[in-house]
Amino acid sequence: MPLKTLIVDDEPIARKVLREELEQISGVEVIGEAADGVAALEKIGSEQPDLVLLDLQMPAMGGLDVVRQLELGKHGTQSKHVPVIVIVTAYDQHALAAFEAGAIDYLLKPVGQERLSKAVERAKRVTDRQAMERIAQLQEIAEPPSGPPARRIVGKVGQEYFLLSADEIYAFQADGDLVWMVTAKRKYLATQTLKELEERLKSGSFRRIHRNALVNVDHVRKMSALSSQRWLITMNNDQEFVASKRQARTVRELLTW
Repeated sequence: MPLKTLIVDDEPIARKVLREELEQISGVEVIGEAADGVAALEKIGSEQPDLVLLDLQMPAMGGLDVVRQLELGKHGTQSKHVPVIVIVTAYDQHALAAFEAGAIDYLLKPVGQERLSKAVERAKRVTDRQAMERIAQLQEIAEPPSGPPARRIVGKVGQEYFLLSADEIYAFQADGDLVWMVTAKRKYLATQTLKELEERLKSGSFRRIHRNALVNVDHVRKMSALSSQRWLITMNNDQEFVASKRQARTVRELLTW
């Protein structure tokens, strides 16, 4: 996913320069601009950027006040979405205050391309770590350490995470490095590999029918023999899977359920 970025500066020229430099960095999507702190908080609440490049000296509300308002959001008193903050300013005397407020980097104008790229890479590492922490928290909810085998699976759509019951999942399908969770109405991006999911669900209704697919036996509508060792499996949502030769034995076992 691209790093959704908001540019906040009261000078149009400064915003234009930053936008042009960001457009040369892969994996970055500029989703908007704001000319003051008040507008910045509104856009952060509505657009939920991953990264905010924030000027300090602005009318109405300065950059440090924006960061402090966002930090309050962690306690539920303001917007709960807290993006990664990188300060971009012409003043070097506020660096300590910016870091204490929660910024991860402090850039002095004019910002060189190399220095900006390093700040973006740092922001990506922070957002990746935050995403992994959210996934871990959700998996703890889905699979209590001392409880029975997990029946809840974490799936992702865009920037949102969902806890799905294993019973509502028709199949897991690998596509390169991605694993998709197929349900009756939509697909979700899984947060675990196919091998990990197979291990978690081995005591349930899921069976490996191909190196790229796990299917939920409870949602298989029909099975058609393509040859002596290959089967076409049709799910209740009409999605079809071909069982590989290596999994022919598994498929034959399903026929006896």
